[in-house]
Amino acid sequence: MRLLLICLGGACGTAARYGVDVAAARWLGVDFPYGTMIVNVVGSFLIGVVQEAALSTPLVPETLRLVLAVGVLGGFTTYSAFSYGTIRLAERGTAAAAVNVLLTTGLCLGACALGLLLTRALVAPR
Repeated sequence: MRLLLICLGGACGTAARYGVDVAAARWLGVDFPYGTMIVNVVGSFLIGVVQEAALSTPLVPETLRLVLAVGVLGGFTTYSAFSYGTIRLAERGTAAAAVNVLLTTGLCLGACALGLLLTRALVAPR
């Protein structure tokens, strides 16, 4: 049953990623992989929240943690699309490839740390 729930969560995360990608392309254009960056940054923040809440408090049961972190956020975030988008930018010979790597890495690490800190501040035992 746990595996089925994780798979269903993955399907939801994948659908959400597709929606963000389509919206980002429509609103921001297709010259830069904005959608991939957005889902990776948002997903990094959310995984920080989920993992911290689950591992340091009784608020998130283990099965829900797995459904959210492995399923939903695993389907939502995408390192493979990040890699592909970066290589495509590099093939065009633009500095945008380096910008994508630096921005995505920095923003994702910062978002995850922010998620951890915010969750600790909100739900940590005092």
